[in-house]
Amino acid sequence: MERVLAEVRGAAEGDALFVTGAGDCFCAGLNLKEVAAHDVPAMTKYLGTLEDLVSALYHHPGPVVAWLNGHAIAGGCVMALCCDLRIVTAREGVRIGLNEVALGLKFPPVTLAMCRRRVSGPALQRAILESALYDAKTAQRLGLVDEIGEEADARAMLEKLAAYPRAVYAETKRALAGTLDVHADDLRRFREETIPYWCSAEIKERARSALTKR
Repeated sequence: MERVLAEVRGAAEGDALFVTGAGDCFCAGLNLKEVAAHDVPAMTKYLGTLEDLVSALYHHPGPVVAWLNGHAIAGGCVMALCCDLRIVTAREGVRIGLNEVALGLKFPPVTLAMCRRRVSGPALQRAILESALYDAKTAQRLGLVDEIGEEADARAMLEKLAAYPRAVYAETKRALAGTLDVHADDLRRFREETIPYWCSAEIKERARSALTKR
C-alpha cells in the first residue's frame, strides 16, 4: 500500500493514472499475515495508510482507470472502486467483491464513505452484507465494475480521458465526486473501537484461518 500511495501522491495533479495488478491478479486484498501480527500502534499505521490511499486515489484530479486483470478481493475491490472507471477481464474464474463482513472485519470510515459514493444503495447493501465474491457479469450489474473488456480497452479509455482539458476535467470530477468527509464521532470510533477490534484475538485467528485455507 505504501508504494502505491507514494506513486499516487507523487503524480502531478492532472496526470492520468492507469491502475492494474501484476501477474494474473489485480489485488487479493490486505496482507493477512500483517493483520494477524500487528499490535494497536502498527495497526493504526496500517489502516491509516489504507485510508490515505483510498482518499488520494479517489480525489486524484486527473483521470484514473483501473484494468482488473484478475481477482479484486476485499481491499483490492476497494482500490478498484476508488478509480474513475473500472474495466475487468472476461477471463473465466475471476472474482470481485467486498468480503470484509464474512472475514469479520469492520470497514474503516473513509473506505466505507468511498464505497457509498461509488455504489448505489441496494447494490451496495447486497455487495457488503452478502460479502460474496462475484463473477465479472454480476460485479458489473452491481456497479463494482463498469465494463468487461481487455487491457487495450482500458488504456484506450484512459488515453481518451487524458486528452480532455485537464482543468475542466479536474473541476468537473471534484463536483461530481464530492469529498470523503467523515464525522468526528466516526473517526473517534475508528481509533477507539475499530482499530483495537482489528487487533483482537478473534480477528487474528480469523486471519490465520484464512491463510491456512489459501
